[in-house]
Amino acid sequence: MQTIVPGTSMPYEEGGMFALFRPMIRATDGLTLRQVCSLTGLEPSTIQNWIKRGYVAHPVEKKYRERQLARILLISALRDCMKIDSIGALLATVNGNADDTGDDIISEEQLYDYLCAIIGRASGELSVEVIPSAVAAVTKDYVPTDDTALSRLNEALTVMVYAYTAGIYKQEADKRLQKIREKYHEN
Repeated sequence: MQTIVPGTSMPYEEGGMFALFRPMIRATDGLTLRQVCSLTGLEPSTIQNWIKRGYVAHPVEKKYRERQLARILLISALRDCMKIDSIGALLATVNGNADDTGDDIISEEQLYDYLCAIIGRASGELSVEVIPSAVAAVTKDYVPTDDTALSRLNEALTVMVYAYTAGIYKQEADKRLQKIREKYHEN
């Protein structure tokens, strides 16, 4: 089922997906808005709006570091089937304020890697029944920061995977609808 890296237009590969982006970020001391847009396929105004609304931390010196890119990728991966306010609330459940790392229970990069690992592990077998156990299997190495951290992480990831999967089905439905329109409504 998974052919692209969630939140991007890049081909999917096994392993920690965020590791693909680290060399680029480190080599350039952060990515420009234009580079982030190229990776994600998003418009600059979309990303700037997410920053303005507090869903993504402000870039330092107009450079997007690992934390900001991971958050952008997460939002981008979920936006087909979740409202942006709902995504923001979901991410706040896990990591509080986007501009404050002190309230995080996990790094944004690790959260993104967990999402990618769950999606990659299931390889077409993501069903309502399978997703919670896939989430638990991927997060088994997580070291909780408090008594509720593991539960919050697993619950948030479960929602993320449901939303991401729904987005994949929505994209497929849109493609098929377009084919129907072209086939039966030709002028």
